[in-house]
Amino acid sequence: MKQIDYITQGTCSKMIHVELDDNDIIQQVFFLGGCNGNTQGICSLVKGQKAQEVITRTRGISCNGRPTSCPDQLANALEQCLAQ
Repeated sequence: MKQIDYITQGTCSKMIHVELDDNDIIQQVFFLGGCNGNTQGICSLVKGQKAQEVITRTRGISCNGRPTSCPDQLANALEQCLAQ
């Protein structure tokens, strides 16, 4: 099991907790802060998915003209978790 608490940058959320199993399948994601409904939705949608697939789908998403977003920050968190 791999897990990380990733400190986000440039978003309303402050931190993302990620847990991956030994096959790099997402077991749990939790956002601290951010838009509650949106972050809960992201967590529900990515649970059970391969980390690399989620990275591919969420990388580069922006929010209200900002260069990043909660999904983009999740891609960063997942990459860092995979690198452990």
